[in-house]
Amino acid sequence: MTTRLDKQESALSDDCCSTATDNQNLDSTHQPPDNSAANDANQPLEKSLAVRPLETPRALKHRLPLADQLALQVDKHRQQISDLLSDTPNESQKLLVITGPCSLHDEKAALDYGRRLAALNEQLSDRLLIVMRAYVEKPRTTTGWKGLAYDPERNDKGDIQLGLTRSRALLLNLVEMGLPLAIEALNPMTMLYLDDLISWTAIGARTSESQIHREMISHLGMPVGIKNGTDGTVQNAINAMISASRSHHCLGMDIDGQIAMLDTPGNPDTHIVLRGGRGITNYDEVSIRATLEQLEKAAQDNQLHPKVIVDCSHDNSQKQHERQIPIAMDVVKLRQGINGHKQISGIAGVMLESFIEPGNQGMKGPENDGNLTYGLSITDACISWNQTETLLRELHELMG
Repeated sequence: MTTRLDKQESALSDDCCSTATDNQNLDSTHQPPDNSAANDANQPLEKSLAVRPLETPRALKHRLPLADQLALQVDKHRQQISDLLSDTPNESQKLLVITGPCSLHDEKAALDYGRRLAALNEQLSDRLLIVMRAYVEKPRTTTGWKGLAYDPERNDKGDIQLGLTRSRALLLNLVEMGLPLAIEALNPMTMLYLDDLISWTAIGARTSESQIHREMISHLGMPVGIKNGTDGTVQNAINAMISASRSHHCLGMDIDGQIAMLDTPGNPDTHIVLRGGRGITNYDEVSIRATLEQLEKAAQDNQLHPKVIVDCSHDNSQKQHERQIPIAMDVVKLRQGINGHKQISGIAGVMLESFIEPGNQGMKGPENDGNLTYGLSITDACISWNQTETLLRELHELMG
């Protein structure tokens, strides 16, 4: 079957991404002004800043469109997640499972994983609401590969035009498999190119305090999980939930790439993702109950969901990828009140880093792709597909 990825080279012609004058999709009224007369006064800035025109979000969405039927599918998935968070009958009895690679670097392997997950989802969807982790942006503590959207060839040339095109084409193919998709919203502008494909969004530990990201959450049309801070505490995430639930008047960019004044409606579907902290885990019963108590207190004066998702990776696993398996099992047992525990219904789901092969590998550029192991993460270590399938079947049994 021919996929959008097979066609992307023709879709992304030289005329599309080389220059603004060659690209008919670029609105000439939004091009950078000609500052040649001011070159002398601004010479230091001109030397330090290179500006390359980029296709607008509207143009890319027009070139790689989401069919109406698939748009309805995305809306349905968003509503299912919202219903789960809201304790709506039927969906509230399910466990949200967000699983997939730490990052997407190889489209072929990502589609392979997606096909496997879609097939498994057909068998387990009565008790699990499975969402594929499809991250094309990666936050970096200092420097490093920023993800498919920013550096698709992994050569540090930053061909963002190509990266956004390949990212959208890949996510479209995954949506066509019937999968709900999850990403981390790192750059608000990137979201304008991809937002219509996404059913669930994460805000990372590094950005949960950012006012810009809180404003962005308040106008996103899907549920958003906000991670606790890197120190392991949750108050900043709760503050972000409160802020994002309200309307804002803020600066932003519209779908045509125009800087605009935004009046946001507020997002009613935020929740906390517990991911641990520096040397701290918070997937245990005491930590989860303490977080839910703080949420319930905050919800008295705000429209918030007192729900948590447990990230079984990152600091909760102490970067030992195979520990995700017992952590997920323990969390779901707490949710179901198994082994003598009182049921914690505020646990909405779990998040896993999972790929085809277990572990990870060093990143190599395209000229060395033949040396990369297929289906093996180039960022955080993941559990394998076989481990994932076994785990999800066990979680399905626990939810019975």
